[in-house]
Amino acid sequence: MAQMTMIQAITQALELELGKDDRTLVFGEDVGANGGVFRATEGLQDKFGEDRVFNTPLAESGIGGLAIGLSLEGFRPIMEVQFFGFVFEVMDSIVGQMARTRYRMGGKRNMPVTIRSPFGGGVATPEMHADSLEGLIAQSPGIKVVIPSNPYDAKGLLISSIRDNDPVVFLEHMKLYRSFREEVPEEEYTLPLGKANVAKEGTDVSIIAYGAMVREALTAAEALEKEGISAEVVDLRTVYPLDIDTLVETTEKTGRVVVVQEAQRQAGVGEKVISEISQRSILSLKAPINFVAAPNTVYPFGMAEKAWLPNSEDIVNAVKETTDF
Repeated sequence: MAQMTMIQAITQALELELGKDDRTLVFGEDVGANGGVFRATEGLQDKFGEDRVFNTPLAESGIGGLAIGLSLEGFRPIMEVQFFGFVFEVMDSIVGQMARTRYRMGGKRNMPVTIRSPFGGGVATPEMHADSLEGLIAQSPGIKVVIPSNPYDAKGLLISSIRDNDPVVFLEHMKLYRSFREEVPEEEYTLPLGKANVAKEGTDVSIIAYGAMVREALTAAEALEKEGISAEVVDLRTVYPLDIDTLVETTEKTGRVVVVQEAQRQAGVGEKVISEISQRSILSLKAPINFVAAPNTVYPFGMAEKAWLPNSEDIVNAVKETTDF
């Protein structure tokens, strides 16, 4: 085991999969000698060569088209969208083509594309870099959407994503890249896609979150513990497909639910989580489901994002409102 940041865990996952299968390729804007904006691919071109790890022109639509063609020829492309706010330039490739390929070809061809991309607030990026757009993809059948909250999960989930025969959008929250370290096995391992993780056991209320909001939820749970409220924290890990079984289990266990997302209230997947719980476990609820999310506005400029983003204090207040109902 080694102490790793999330970016180190991601780099190691890429290195292991490139070494395991010659059909695996990594490409995107500046991912070669430069190692990408966040150095996630640092050193990989030196080790595997320019035919396996290479730069593309600054054209997301071209990157997506290349991934489709390579997949149809038997490769396993790992394409990087430099920031997920730029996904609109490649939406047709992802949603219009990759997502439909298996159905279109009667199951005779796979589309094993992994789309890696950083996103998320709290690091004062320029406009159109931090947006949480996972909800757009999660509403598109045929694509899995994975969002890790820690280094251990990032490595295991990324390896699973690369080995999956369907397209996977793998979103990496920028604030988590180097904000903390944890023990991560240096050998290869996988974590199942579509399976949530109970990050903290609790009995009074369930806080369901994903990405950087899992860290805020754990901080909130620690504060609530001091006030005699036992909060269970569930990390979705995969926002599509959702782990319905775990959502039902935690709801039936605590009877109270607070759903947390960084995205605007109208965006993300929080409302989908609330809908699924309401349909399946409404008779187990002791209070209405509470929802912590960003306001329904465009993402603010960096100087205002701290006031705009949800945080642990917001979660604590929502939990108290729910437990006091």
